[in-house]
Amino acid sequence: MAQNARITAVLGPTNTGKTHYAIDRMLGYRTGIIGLPLRLLAREVYDKIVAARGPSVVALVTGEERIVPDRTQYWVCTVEAMPEGMGCDFLAIDEIQLCADPERGHVFTDRLLRSRGLLETVFLGSDTMRQTIAALVPETQFMRRERMSQLSYTGSKKISRMQARSAIVGFSVENVYAIAELLRRQKGGAAVVMGALSPRTRNAQVELYQNGEVDYLVATDAIGMGLNLDINHVAFSALSKFDGRRMRPLAPNELAQIAGRAGRGMSDGTFGVTGEASPLDDGVAQAICDHRFTPIRKLQWRNAALNYASPDSLIASLEQNPQDELLLRTRDSDDLLALKTLSDQAEVAARASDVASVRLLWDVCRIPDFRGISHAEHAGLLERIFGFLHESGRVPDDWLGRQIQRIDRPDGDIDALSKRLAYIRTWTYVAQRRGWVSDESHWRDETRAVEDRLSDALHARLTQRFVDRRTSVLLRRLKQKEALLAEVNDKGEVTVEGEFVGRLEGFRFRQDKDATGQEAKTLRSASVQALVPHFHLRADRFYNAPDTEIDYTEQGGLMWGEQAVGKLVAGADPLKPQVSAFVDDEAGPDVKQKVERRLQHFVDRKIANLFEPLLALSRDETLNGLARGFAFRMVENLGVLPRAQVADEVKALDQEARGALRKHGLRFGQFTIFLPLLLKPAPTRLRLVLWSLAKGLDTFPEAPPPGLVTVPTDAHAPDGYAPMAGYRAAGERSIRIDMLERLADMLRAQDSRAGFEATPDMLSITGMTLEQFADLMQGLGYKAERGEREKVKPVDVAMADAPDLAADAAEAPVAETPADAVAAIPDDGIAPVAEDLPAETEVPADIPEVSEGEVPVGTAPDMAAEAPEIEVFYTFAWAPRPRGGKRPDSPRQGQGDRQAKGDRPGKDGGKPGQKGRGKPPKGKGPRREEGPKTFSSAPRKSDRIDPDNPFAAALMGLKDKG
Repeated sequence: MAQNARITAVLGPTNTGKTHYAIDRMLGYRTGIIGLPLRLLAREVYDKIVAARGPSVVALVTGEERIVPDRTQYWVCTVEAMPEGMGCDFLAIDEIQLCADPERGHVFTDRLLRSRGLLETVFLGSDTMRQTIAALVPETQFMRRERMSQLSYTGSKKISRMQARSAIVGFSVENVYAIAELLRRQKGGAAVVMGALSPRTRNAQVELYQNGEVDYLVATDAIGMGLNLDINHVAFSALSKFDGRRMRPLAPNELAQIAGRAGRGMSDGTFGVTGEASPLDDGVAQAICDHRFTPIRKLQWRNAALNYASPDSLIASLEQNPQDELLLRTRDSDDLLALKTLSDQAEVAARASDVASVRLLWDVCRIPDFRGISHAEHAGLLERIFGFLHESGRVPDDWLGRQIQRIDRPDGDIDALSKRLAYIRTWTYVAQRRGWVSDESHWRDETRAVEDRLSDALHARLTQRFVDRRTSVLLRRLKQKEALLAEVNDKGEVTVEGEFVGRLEGFRFRQDKDATGQEAKTLRSASVQALVPHFHLRADRFYNAPDTEIDYTEQGGLMWGEQAVGKLVAGADPLKPQVSAFVDDEAGPDVKQKVERRLQHFVDRKIANLFEPLLALSRDETLNGLARGFAFRMVENLGVLPRAQVADEVKALDQEARGALRKHGLRFGQFTIFLPLLLKPAPTRLRLVLWSLAKGLDTFPEAPPPGLVTVPTDAHAPDGYAPMAGYRAAGERSIRIDMLERLADMLRAQDSRAGFEATPDMLSITGMTLEQFADLMQGLGYKAERGEREKVKPVDVAMADAPDLAADAAEAPVAETPADAVAAIPDDGIAPVAEDLPAETEVPADIPEVSEGEVPVGTAPDMAAEAPEIEVFYTFAWAPRPRGGKRPDSPRQGQGDRQAKGDRPGKDGGKPGQKGRGKPPKGKGPRREEGPKTFSSAPRKSDRIDPDNPFAAALMGLKDKG
């Protein structure tokens, strides 16, 4: 060092421009070196000098990066990588207070004591180093620089209330990730900066923050080392950190180093705490604001005069104690621990037998443990590398290539990529060492390319996980109070400022389900603001849409295509429901009113079209008296009314009233009174919806599939469902109302007292098996008795030629019901009750009795040998009425009128004027057992006029004329 060389210590708090001062001073000389605490900061300073002087004269040397042009004039290095013995005009060491750092302090102390520029040396750092520097380097001149802005303490604040342009500091990877995730959900995202990131990843993350894509930065204490960012507020999420050995609280000067990042240039800054960090002590907070801290008394030191005679001699020299009381021997660092471990290995000890080998061993031991897996595993890797270098002077290309190839995978999550980046840093470090690989340029480029790929992938994963560009963009536009541009495609997908935010379903905005918390609020606020014009345009299009584009669901929903736009609500009249439109409040009252008007028009027209016969019945002014009242009952029940509910009203109607009602298509059925046109699928579907609304049901029952004659009976259906669906429940199945009336017409011709079997026509119209039909008949009030008999086979041609068999067949009696026992349904439409039936019916004398196992006379011998085929049959008879009341399904409640009122049968089922006809005498001795009981025949069907037949009036008129 020249005699007139100047040594200057530029000390002061953060944001004083110390680093800028050193750069300006260095560029004033022909050559210079600046040592910086972090490779991130080294890259930042390198870029600034390159911008000023060009890349051909600027070198960047860190543990993992080495850019050294042939005409290098200015060296930008990490403190550990500073070249020694190079005579540069200018030399600077930044963050000189790190001399007290337990891990790296001995390196900074060595540079303080031994590194000098030929013309000028500058130490940059905190005021806490003033006394120590003055004592160790007496010739130093001191320069005090004041902070360019004020720093103030704001106390504790929740992350959700954190102001924009804030940095939240954590001291572990887990803590940093958790905070970044919270900020993504609540604030749109955050950039992440950690010392372990590669410069490329760190720069990309910082760029997210600097260009305003995110307003928050989550970082470790790495930002405290000279990174110049636009930060207004620094919040500590913790006040202690793990220093490599133990958890310890941060000293006030360490907190100040980080808090000082707030405020830049002349802009004031603030700092505080957040999360689980307790508020700072008033004294500590004030000391940070005033930049007053306890001076550093001891500096970390390790002997630089090393003895390479043997591994033990080297270890001894490294463990030598300092002679100055201001210096404190540093604790065993990772490189010394690795040296001790390897020197215990017999093979390593044998190789390290001379000065060159011991020097090589020490260089290998200084490879940082970037991976941080375990001390033993790191030592094993170092032993392998030392073996290669000692044996052949190079790390084999094929072996190194395999190690790099295993790492060169840009897939995986953040943790996987971070580990691979840590691994590649080891091989980057190896490739940077002069003479360790055969082709230094190739392997430096190779490791750099892998690190760049992993860095880009890690940046993408960090951004994907911790940055919601959509929310951050919308927040920024909202703050700037700019008009947001929204677009809606044909699928209803909504984008605002090019970002997908959700879907427009009808007139309601459904935002993206991935958004939660504050993010969801931001999305909705921005989206509905931008969608207001679209709501009005869509309302106009909907108002002019044809009815064919609108429909209703079986649950009362109103649809426009596939989009729900409203629902039906009960009105004062079942046939006049109201509508409730699904319209967001932000769309405005005009949009909602227009949508509701259009829906009401659709509903009114749909009811008018499908219920036209019923509405015509309600508007018929010619109806009066009982007919008008009955029409009201029909309208009230939506065109379907079980006859049992209005039995008395039906009896009270005269022929004129019935005729007036029949003009509207009303049919007086035996079980149901209904308008046949309203049993079609479309009116039935609407009737169920209207009925469910009027009943106030929470869940509307669905209409049965169209076209089915019978459907399973739903035991859980609400009361009254079956008639509204167009069916009548009868046992396990329900039968359609109109088909039930056809069945009733067939049953009239049967003897319901003596019993009858189902005809093929009965089974055909119901589409049932015999067993199902039996259950149906029991549900209608009939008693079904099951029996078995020999199945009669059809007579073939061969049997017709046998005279004896033919004769037997001719003489065989035909099972007939006596004429007086075949009683039609009585005139009043009520089937006979059990008391009308004889106690027992004798077998006719002309039917020969056959003993069990005996073959009748005239039967062919081969028929006797053949096993008879048995068939099952059912006999149906009207079930007896329980004592003390009417049976619920009594025909008296369900049978239709069959004749004029003046021709009604007697009270007890006989003819008019014949009391008790068909009913056994009471208390007059035992029932007669001889012979079958006979009944008076009802008028033949051809002689009776059915008042419920639409042709009744015409037939009666013709009869009168005759």
